[in-house]
Amino acid sequence: MTIQLLPRSCLLSFFLFISQLASASTESLQAPQRVIENASLALLTKLEDPNFASNKSESRAFIDQTVFPSVDMVRMSALVLGKHWRSASKDEKMRFITAFKNLLVNTYTSTFTTQFQNWTIEYLPLDIKTSDKKTLVKTKVQQPGKPDAKIDYSMLLRNGKWKIFDIKIEGISLVISNRDSFGQMVKELGSLDAVISKLEAKNAL
Repeated sequence: MTIQLLPRSCLLSFFLFISQLASASTESLQAPQRVIENASLALLTKLEDPNFASNKSESRAFIDQTVFPSVDMVRMSALVLGKHWRSASKDEKMRFITAFKNLLVNTYTSTFTTQFQNWTIEYLPLDIKTSDKKTLVKTKVQQPGKPDAKIDYSMLLRNGKWKIFDIKIEGISLVISNRDSFGQMVKELGSLDAVISKLEAKNAL
């Protein structure tokens, strides 16, 4: 069973969103938007180095350490596994979180460093109250010669920090797409442990 993430163009959009925020006006950005902007500034600096994309280990480490702290991998992993998360052992949960994160880092890094293009971002109005713990950051990604792409970021306030726990590109959810894939893998391989082992082996390649 092949692990199905979002299409590569959608994965690319995630990084394009992060990298292009720095070019937008920051005066009206709300707290959830600023979380992603901070990552974008560091990313744009790295892109000035022509050797960055060719050094896979460095680019993976950078994206892991700079971008993914803005992603709530615990909540995302729980949503992806659904019912299987509830029945998983503590060890299985920890292994899955690590393996799933490594899969995303590897996939995003490969896509980003080979397909980056000059996109711009338009923010849709964000109405958020100080008491809100969840929000949806809506954006529109624009690229010359291609249709605009609508990208929505589901974010959660955890321990005083806004983090992403799902991404929708043109209505396609990263969480739901992977939930279907992993659910099918559990059926085919017979257990969550077997799925995690296969995922770990894939990441080791």
